[in-house]
Amino acid sequence: MKKPSSNKSLHKAKDIKNDEFYTRFDDIQAELNFYKDQFKGKVIYCNCDDPAESAFIDFFKLNFDYLGIKKLIGTRYQKSNLFLFADPARRNGYRLEITAKNKDDKKPVKINLKGDGDFRSPECIELLEEADIVITNPPFSLFREYVAQLMKYNKKFLIIGNDNAIKYKGIFELIKENKVWLGYTRAKEFYRPDGSTQKFGNVGWYTNLDVKKRHEELFLYKTYKDNKKDYPKYDNYDAIEVSRIKNIPMDYEGSMGVPITFLNKHNPGQFDIIDLLNRYTLLDTQKTNEDVRARHSHTCNINGKAVYSRIVIKRKK
Repeated sequence: MKKPSSNKSLHKAKDIKNDEFYTRFDDIQAELNFYKDQFKGKVIYCNCDDPAESAFIDFFKLNFDYLGIKKLIGTRYQKSNLFLFADPARRNGYRLEITAKNKDDKKPVKINLKGDGDFRSPECIELLEEADIVITNPPFSLFREYVAQLMKYNKKFLIIGNDNAIKYKGIFELIKENKVWLGYTRAKEFYRPDGSTQKFGNVGWYTNLDVKKRHEELFLYKTYKDNKKDYPKYDNYDAIEVSRIKNIPMDYEGSMGVPITFLNKHNPGQFDIIDLLNRYTLLDTQKTNEDVRARHSHTCNINGKAVYSRIVIKRKK
């Protein structure tokens, strides 16, 4: 039997450490307060949380009756690769369940899991199938895989993720198809396992729960026909550049490239999302017979000068 590489194990341990960011209670409360009516009578599952440490668990325990929750489930992932040479029993995770019957217990019962509590494990998937809504801060490095699992099991969710995930293949398609969208607030500071804090400027919430701002129309006042010089076209993509959301023209029927922050104001009844531009078109909506590399090499350039990533949108007719 091949002996596991110690360097490989250390790299895995480092990856897990770099994924451990504990969400602050205040940030959880600031976002979850918007969804109060959607939690009533639901089974809530926090499947990337240590029930002893998680502010998500604390929030739902404190607000169990106020929110009218049916059941709260939390599962702990035991970092088994950090205990390669320890007693195998220490590699098991555990779950905690809170219902109306035991919600007032000072120490709710912890139930040992057979495995390590990984959200991909069969027993955690079984709990996922029971859940109505999944709410947690999943590992950033597994975000794409994590969301894919939620979609596979057709789950409602509210999760924290990096803004860069918007541009991931497999995530942007869900945003385009109105299967995933952004929440209300930002999470700017997290606790680390060693007690320190780390600040981010690019972390927010992803969800498929109802968000009221998605039903509000963006007020438009500028016109394309009177300001064409303000809307240049991209070198290698048939769309005009709109550098600021407030400058989206009210009379342009074609494709428009807008800042990614547009997603915070997107109303699917007002606009269709078409594509995402960086130095290539993520969805390749404009197929030609040219070489792929040549076709995409300057997609987000204007007169040879690169611009920031853009969401391509069209007005609803």
